[in-house]
Amino acid sequence: MARILVANKFYYPRGGDCIYTIDLVGLLQSHGHDVAVFAMQHPETLQTPWNKYFPEEVKFGMGVSSFKAVMRPFGTADVIQKFNALLDDFKPDIVHLNNIHSQLSPVIAELAHSRGIKVFWTLHDYKLLCPRYDCLQNGTICEQCLDNLHNVVKYKCLKHSYIASSIAYLEARKWNRDRLEKCTDQFIAPSQFMLGKMKSGGFSSSKITQLYHFVDKKKYVNVDYNKEDYYCYVGRLSSEKGVTTLIEAANQLPYKLKIVGDGPLKDELAAKVNKDAPIDFLGFKSWEEVKTIVSKARFIVVPSEWYEVLGLVIIEAECVGTPILGARIGAIPELIEENVNGMHFESRNVSDLSGKITEMFNASFDYQAIAERAQKKLSAETYYEHLIKVYGL
Repeated sequence: MARILVANKFYYPRGGDCIYTIDLVGLLQSHGHDVAVFAMQHPETLQTPWNKYFPEEVKFGMGVSSFKAVMRPFGTADVIQKFNALLDDFKPDIVHLNNIHSQLSPVIAELAHSRGIKVFWTLHDYKLLCPRYDCLQNGTICEQCLDNLHNVVKYKCLKHSYIASSIAYLEARKWNRDRLEKCTDQFIAPSQFMLGKMKSGGFSSSKITQLYHFVDKKKYVNVDYNKEDYYCYVGRLSSEKGVTTLIEAANQLPYKLKIVGDGPLKDELAAKVNKDAPIDFLGFKSWEEVKTIVSKARFIVVPSEWYEVLGLVIIEAECVGTPILGARIGAIPELIEENVNGMHFESRNVSDLSGKITEMFNASFDYQAIAERAQKKLSAETYYEHLIKVYGL
């Protein structure tokens, strides 16, 4: 069995990239591989035998810590020393990277590659194509950096700041396509949409493999397919997620909406809710609570206004037999078959979304069939078989 080192900037269930990383470690270990982890220190970091190799957490702010954070994207001595020590002690055959930019940096890919270790990289955002990582400029879709990276500075895309945008520009110049391709055996794109964008950005087709994420079937046992009379949104309350558009549509309708999650727009969104609108903000919930809320919902809404790489919430909803009403943007349409496991609507279009919510309430779906189909398609065992072939094992 192979010795595999898995890297991600955080190693606790913080977001989709972290959950995938944790699940990947478990999947590889379940098949007998020796697995080590490399991440930043953090109060919530899961305990592993490898935590002593984790570099300290950096935060972007003011003071000395800010200077460390500014330098970290370019490959700092502490990360290099810690990662080299881990490579010396663990001696991996494979390094599998995830979300590493900025806080860890691609320097770890070069360190592994220089030792003849195979490097694989699962992509979780568009950082290799867009210095901002999300292909947005002032809240709207933008691909100008595919042609000229300096646009990130021109439009001050990061925090509306010339300094922050200049740092992102310099980071992207240093870790350019040619340099990253040289030290990476294969990039793993979680969707056909991401695969297409990587090709548009000039990455070689021979360097990219498309693999949808997988699910642990044990998380979806004992699901009740009896639905209650509400629909829901689960995710971060931020502008790119399209929750403002959802609130505007929901304000016009009599159907109950449950919103699960937290984020910078929480108070602003709550203020937009009409006095008599049946909209409840439930805040952050644990996985078990989310599973119950989603499994009992008539459907979930994914109103994204950015290029979703995949959409973990869509996968989770399908696996508990809940249909999806998804914006026609990014990878979302790949996961929704019209009138089989959900419907689509035009991203940012309040009228279209409002009408489709009504259609979804009046539609009939085979909830159990949705769950069974999704769990089979996204099986961990199927994923493992494909991943091992990508690894060349």
